[in-house]
Amino acid sequence: DRQTLVAVLQFLRRSNLRESEEILRREARLLGDDLGGNVATVATSSPGVAAVAAVPPGKGEARGAAGSVPSGGNPGKWGACLLLAASGALRCAGTQGSVSGAVVVEDQPDVSAVLSAYNQQGDPTLYEEYYSGLKHFIECSLDCHRAELSQLFYPLFVHMYLELVYNQHESEAKSFFERFHGDQECYYQDDLRVLSSLTKKEHMKGNETMLDFRTSKFVLRISRDSYQLLKRHLQEKQNNQIWNIVQEHLYIDIFDGMPRSKQQIDAMVGSLAGEAKREANKAKVFFGLLKEPEFDVPLDDEDEEGENEEGKPKKKKPKKDNVGSKSKKQDPNAPPQNRIPLPELKDSDKLDKVMNMKEAARRVRLGPECLPSICFYTFLNAYQGLTAVDITDDSSMIVGGFADSTVRVWSVTPKKLRSVKTAADLSLIDKESDDVLERIMDEKTASELKILYGHSGPVYGTSFSPDRNYLLSCSEDGTVRLWSLQTFTCLVGYKGHNYPVWDTQFSPYGYYFVSGGHDRVARLWATDHYQPLRIFAGHLADVTCTRFHPNSNYIATGSADRTIRLWDVLNGNCVRIFTGHKGPIHSLAFSPNGRFLATGATDGRVLLWDIGHGLMVGELKGHTDTIYALRFSRDGEILASGSMDNTVRLWDAVKAFEDLETDDFTTATGHINLPENSQDLLLGTYMTKSTPVVHLHFTRRNLLLAAGAYSSQ
Repeated sequence: DRQTLVAVLQFLRRSNLRESEEILRREARLLGDDLGGNVATVATSSPGVAAVAAVPPGKGEARGAAGSVPSGGNPGKWGACLLLAASGALRCAGTQGSVSGAVVVEDQPDVSAVLSAYNQQGDPTLYEEYYSGLKHFIECSLDCHRAELSQLFYPLFVHMYLELVYNQHESEAKSFFERFHGDQECYYQDDLRVLSSLTKKEHMKGNETMLDFRTSKFVLRISRDSYQLLKRHLQEKQNNQIWNIVQEHLYIDIFDGMPRSKQQIDAMVGSLAGEAKREANKAKVFFGLLKEPEFDVPLDDEDEEGENEEGKPKKKKPKKDNVGSKSKKQDPNAPPQNRIPLPELKDSDKLDKVMNMKEAARRVRLGPECLPSICFYTFLNAYQGLTAVDITDDSSMIVGGFADSTVRVWSVTPKKLRSVKTAADLSLIDKESDDVLERIMDEKTASELKILYGHSGPVYGTSFSPDRNYLLSCSEDGTVRLWSLQTFTCLVGYKGHNYPVWDTQFSPYGYYFVSGGHDRVARLWATDHYQPLRIFAGHLADVTCTRFHPNSNYIATGSADRTIRLWDVLNGNCVRIFTGHKGPIHSLAFSPNGRFLATGATDGRVLLWDIGHGLMVGELKGHTDTIYALRFSRDGEILASGSMDNTVRLWDAVKAFEDLETDDFTTATGHINLPENSQDLLLGTYMTKSTPVVHLHFTRRNLLLAAGAYSSQ
């Protein structure tokens, strides 16, 4: 019975027979759970061993233990509480019946609390043995389980190494790292480089990457059969060290069904925190397009959501919105029209929509047999360092953001850029005349180029408003600026990010815009508010790129943590997490019908995602360097990608998205089956002489415009 057990355990402890005590405690399952009415578990100074002290009911003293249990308390509760002493969260006073400092605050990633979880550690000399034992077991298991269980190597390697470093076993840590780091997958090389520089406990305090690794559980998706196999092995071997890490630091998302193959796993892993939990992609997403407003112009069957909003038919980035449903009926997957408040259409917006429809009528229908012409804008002698480009939806202006902190706007048409006259000149104008809007513009200062000064660091993102009246720019100086394209002056500086802002983009309907930066959050703003309306927090590293969904109800963000997240503008929730890229994400593009998302990263791959089902549905391989630009043609038939490898590639989007297998089983378990060869989808590769491609844009008639700065290597 329990009392006898406790007495025997105490005897073993007094006789210093630690190992026997450990074995007995394990056999009797007295591992710190409620040990019964009169026993508390108290952490002692010897690593990895907890003393079990008997407490006679009603007495306030714990004999032979390093702490005490208040009389009348619930000893079971204290048993659990005192265990926390192992993580340094609790200090036990003498035997006065009081526990001082026993305030356990959960869920606070306070640096010392986070790191102290590494205190419960075993014999440092056995770590290599534990790890190689597990490695041997996995490598000898059946092929079907081996691929799934191999996912454990990396997170266990990192946590065991950090545990050794934290407990100051520096030489053991070094030899553990050297022996096993070569076994890790190639896409973790950058993380391992950071890890190898952490060789002392002090280094861990300020290292954000490692803190993230500590605070967020690494997610592994494993079939029930493989998991049972692992559990049985660790219990038979009594390999507590590894079992503790699995339980404390990993989140195993178990599914019923066939184990996944190596290819299926490789396609989905690689992010900083493992895969997304399946639960993360279950929420309903309204990916359909909003209904076009009715007005008295013969609407063409094609420009559908395109016109989306503020007159200026969707702004260039959203340009994709253009096509989509083609019918005037409400899309069943669309959000309610008033789900989020959108700005009213002005007369000028309606005019612009009419223009857009006329252009759309002359649009070229693209396809494998009819590829677009490509017009490349090369920035020559850009000694200032070109860091961002944007083109207006109607392709009339192009803007460059530069490393010398300037923003330069060019007219791409014969029409020069004119600003409004000075106040003195304006007072002389007859306000009743028919051409008053022409008269207020100053011809004397008209030019092809306007330079905007105001930022105090490189400009990393630029975005024209859909109505072409405003321009956004974001910079290393931590601000987002709104410029007027009537006066070419800065109207507002939005301060919210404390660090560099990497990207910003206007909503397809204007008014709202999003920004993302080094502080790991994306912020949603409205042009008339100084403070952000929403803060989207969840990424574990810089938010490197941001994009509005064509219906403006959602925002996609790509991050250096190698994941893409989709956020709901209405409530700020994260409704999708996509993992699979092996490097930071640098480009995002929604398909014009709102159903799909294309993403590009430093790994040179373009991944395609089905937003409704939350699944990866394609992988386009071909680029050999970072992909900085992605854009769908106006009707969604072609996907263009531009890269640092100096090429533009065109892909057959229709073929990529047809016959998708999105049955319930695939959706539930993530058994994705990607076509082996993406070369069938590649329609063309176009080399520049020596110009990395940083921006792509389809005009309203489907001419492809590309931009980049010539680099003379």
